[in-house]
Amino acid sequence: MTVTRFAPSPTGRLHVGNIRSAVLNWLVTRKAGGRFLLRLDDTDAERSTEAFADGIRRDLDWLGLHWDHEERQSARRDLHEAAATKLAADNRLYEAFETPEELELRRKTLAMRGLPPIYDRAALKLSDEERAALKAEGRHPVRRFLLDRQDERWEDLIRGQERVDCASISDPVLFRADGQLLYMLASVVDDADLGVTHVVRGADHITNTGAQIQIFRALGTTPPAFGHHSLLTGPAGEPLSKRLGSLSIGDLRDGGVEPLALVSFFARLGSSAPVEPVSRVEEVIEGFDLAAFGRAPTKFDEAELKLHSARTLRSLPYANVAPRLAAMGLPEDQAAPFWEAVAPNLDAISEARDWWLLCRDGAAPTVADEDRDFVVEALAALPPAPWDQGTWGAWTTELKARTGRKGRALFRPLRQALTGRDHGPEMALLLPLLRHVPTADKL
Repeated sequence: MTVTRFAPSPTGRLHVGNIRSAVLNWLVTRKAGGRFLLRLDDTDAERSTEAFADGIRRDLDWLGLHWDHEERQSARRDLHEAAATKLAADNRLYEAFETPEELELRRKTLAMRGLPPIYDRAALKLSDEERAALKAEGRHPVRRFLLDRQDERWEDLIRGQERVDCASISDPVLFRADGQLLYMLASVVDDADLGVTHVVRGADHITNTGAQIQIFRALGTTPPAFGHHSLLTGPAGEPLSKRLGSLSIGDLRDGGVEPLALVSFFARLGSSAPVEPVSRVEEVIEGFDLAAFGRAPTKFDEAELKLHSARTLRSLPYANVAPRLAAMGLPEDQAAPFWEAVAPNLDAISEARDWWLLCRDGAAPTVADEDRDFVVEALAALPPAPWDQGTWGAWTTELKARTGRKGRALFRPLRQALTGRDHGPEMALLLPLLRHVPTADKL
């Protein structure tokens, strides 16, 4: 069975920089009929909060990315320590005592000599007495994983044949000097224990993947299949700005972005398939193909997302929005024709409420002085309610014959008188929904 996971740290809100991974992993699972896990990587006790964890769940629920099982990394410490014990017993985990300042000085020295700034494994040359003396000084060591200095190769789900030269990277730190477990080990242990079969994440993790494959192997477990999606850039190809990079799902929700639009947008962005509106998430799943994604950096434009959201909203059938319209107070018998009338003009669902209030309560007419006499005559000729979708055409045809007006000169003053606006839904559909129209004395 295909098993994927989304593993955010509850140290902040979900944003466009990480929701893409959530969408891709969820789609891989749903396309294969597998299981999608939510794993809260909360080993950073100082920064992790339950409020952020609740926010992550709320955002995923809003997006429709429902998970099959939840885990908290902090509850799995015994497994992590057992793995560390095995690595140490196999001489793959060792203590290193250098201070950050000492490491930085070594990096600068190597750079001046034109050498890669990788850790020189000086800690392995320390005797037991030297290690004891350093501890007596009050130094607290980090614990590093001893890499095999060789190439690690895998068939990447997105990038094809991929390799990392582990001789060119430093032995990764698995435990900080204060004893805090780090991502490199915790993620491997949890992926193996939870049976994760596929991991889709950003291309900035490629080097980590090379090292983690060795950790999987050192623990006697099989690595999952890895796929590394391209990194997002700004709309002009520039590095993603701090503002866009931290644009949260809450910000997008508050800005009127449709959840289905956000999922379908990231399901295609960076692939060879076009981003198109859909009305059901099943369409997203059916059309998803991880192999269609490429290596090149992917441009993210908030304006394009909002345009896609508007197109998605306008294409939704009434059944998809009925609960939200009911929450706005629309009578059930009028909600469906109302949606048919206003949907093509909406950028966000919140705008529907404004149109409903206009239909229910009427609007202050805005009629130019030169059109006032015409509008007075037109309103007098308007047939009595109730109106249907043929009323507008019959009414304007009669007015055209009577006054000689046509086109914009005919239709715009009537729209302004009935809605107080210069543009909006098709009037043939909107007129039957209006409960109040102005009288001549209100013009």
